[in-house]
Amino acid sequence: MKIAILGYRREGKSLLKFLKKYPKYKKAEIAVLDQKQGKNYLKDLGDFDLCFRSPGVPLNLSQIQKAIKAGVKFSSATKLFFDLCPATIIGVTGTKGKGTTSTILYNILKKCSHPVLLAGNIGKSPLEILSKVKKNSLVILELSSFQLWDLKKSPQVALVTDIFPDHMDVHKNMAEYLDAKANISRFQKKSDAVFYFKDNQLSSKIAGYSHGKKIGLAGEPFGLKKNLVLASAAAAYLGCSSAKIHQAVREFKGVEHRMELVREKNSVRFINDSASTNPQTSAAAVLHSSKYPTVLIAGGKDKNLNYKPLAEAIKKSGNIRMVILMGENKDKIAKAVRSLKLKIKNVKSLEEAVQQARKITKSLVVRRSSFVNVLFSPGAASFDMFKDYADRGNQFKKIVRQL
Repeated sequence: MKIAILGYRREGKSLLKFLKKYPKYKKAEIAVLDQKQGKNYLKDLGDFDLCFRSPGVPLNLSQIQKAIKAGVKFSSATKLFFDLCPATIIGVTGTKGKGTTSTILYNILKKCSHPVLLAGNIGKSPLEILSKVKKNSLVILELSSFQLWDLKKSPQVALVTDIFPDHMDVHKNMAEYLDAKANISRFQKKSDAVFYFKDNQLSSKIAGYSHGKKIGLAGEPFGLKKNLVLASAAAAYLGCSSAKIHQAVREFKGVEHRMELVREKNSVRFINDSASTNPQTSAAAVLHSSKYPTVLIAGGKDKNLNYKPLAEAIKKSGNIRMVILMGENKDKIAKAVRSLKLKIKNVKSLEEAVQQARKITKSLVVRRSSFVNVLFSPGAASFDMFKDYADRGNQFKKIVRQL
């Protein structure tokens, strides 16, 4: 058997390691095909019997579609995990809050003494944890549209956070994005359950595909509160007591790169929200920070998204004193917010952005007795200047700590 692994980042490397040990594929001829090999790295897919697609390799690429029509079978680390996992899978998806919700739920279930594991889009391939999974385990998987895209099984418990347009640089249109997301509930059985927010029309639509119990929750205004409500409801469904849930929620200290307070210096609060890769998430961050005068640092790799929600949040906040823009889509964001008559500054690097923010905060602090925020919430992907959002957030923290 000839097998190809498409994409060789974390998940691809984990998959290769797994396949070499797994009896069914131990003797297979395995090739790694990666973008680094050149733009034609997918041209010979027809030579393989089975291809494992990494999340970073879009299913809608013409070479992949051609190979599928020619009879080549496609799978992924996520699909393989679903086939092999003996335990209950709790899948979490959405445009905003899926990583935080997954982490909160993991903490609650641990507090309730459940044997629980966490993997997926949060930074760990599910195959890395498979050997630790027992029949009585609970496995939480954070699932992106790219991981859900070609799934033919749904988790027994699905959590759907708020859904907005995203990844329009990869998905052909919003319909394709939603169709991928819908796989989290599409194949659920009557004994399964899906949790969602009734105030988000698209989340409700995705929940509607389920054949199981549909549990609609009342919305909250800001992301973290919604994440806490969603995770708590799922934990209660899975048997956790109210006392344990409340204790775990009280002890939750947040997730790295998500509204993370990096430093407080001379009445200036530096906040790292590098996980924000979407205008909607940055809009939520702006509103969450609106108690104090705020300098917003935004911009990155464009995903063909509309920045009107961010502009509306800035207007509603009334407390954004300057917008510092960097990255590939800085002009696009500038155009969206220009009518607000804000001070806008374009910069070439994150270090320059932080230095400019520091300058403006000095004058703001002099005028006020309370805090001033420097909010780093890019609202865009990171790949134009950084390895990923975590690298971007870590660089921001390093720069801030050196001030």
